[in-house]
Amino acid sequence: MAATPGSVSSGPFEGVDLDGLERSLRRPRTLVGIILSGIVTAMTLLALIPLFSVVFMLACRGGHRLSLALLTELPPAPLEVGGGFGNAIVGTFFIVGIATLLSVPVGILSAAYLAQASEENRLASAVRFAGKVLTGFPSILAGVFAYGAVVLSTGTFSPLAGGVALFILMLPTVMLTAEDAIRAVPAKMKEAAIGMGATSAQTTWMVLLPTALPGLLTGVMLAVARAAGETAPLLFTALFSNYWLVSHGQWNLMKPTASLAVLIYNFAGMPFDNQVELAWAAALVLVLLVLAANVAGRALSRGQVRY
Repeated sequence: MAATPGSVSSGPFEGVDLDGLERSLRRPRTLVGIILSGIVTAMTLLALIPLFSVVFMLACRGGHRLSLALLTELPPAPLEVGGGFGNAIVGTFFIVGIATLLSVPVGILSAAYLAQASEENRLASAVRFAGKVLTGFPSILAGVFAYGAVVLSTGTFSPLAGGVALFILMLPTVMLTAEDAIRAVPAKMKEAAIGMGATSAQTTWMVLLPTALPGLLTGVMLAVARAAGETAPLLFTALFSNYWLVSHGQWNLMKPTASLAVLIYNFAGMPFDNQVELAWAAALVLVLLVLAANVAGRALSRGQVRY
């Protein structure tokens, strides 16, 4: 076949009319497409400005205070200099860890039930509706509930009460994202397992959950990221402390406990420069911890996909 003028005579694009392709770029439809693509790109970059601005501001205001001593020492008194927030880091890990241990099993098992329930199942519909309502649940109300249910019952502020409050906030995120991840598993995989004689429980544990693991980890990381930055619930439950959660080799679990979010809240409003600088440094550390959790979740999910 003879090549026409302006067309490619060989290669994978043989017979393509380059002159006609260039003229098509001047058509109104193509021009509108280019303009809309440019607008979407510009809006995307505009949406990234606040995120990078916050990170840049935290790095400038709190980066110069980062040191090993900052991460291992106790908060200073109002007129003292130096100090750190090592106890707040330990407290944050412990409180979020309690909330994660409570929310992950409950959320994933609930999601497995919801994903396999029929559309006419009223219980599944009610649970799903309640989960969606809880996604917009004010965090301070979760703190009030945990205060009445745990703090008043035990007679003291504690990391356990803080974990219960964060559990309420994490549960809907874990449950709904896990349901979507399980529903995204191809139906033929479930059918193949049932065809080989697997029970419903075996299909869930050995096929659905392992296959949906990347989505499950993503939901857990999103929930952890939200819980780590909550302040209001911890003011009602864990309160704050200037001491270590572990003292003389013993865990003091039933006493007020420090956390990064509450430390930032307390120190940011103080009239002392040292405490204000510590608040900026703590905010930067909190952002880095959340970022590390998300990166770890992505790495684990990709590793599971390869297997």
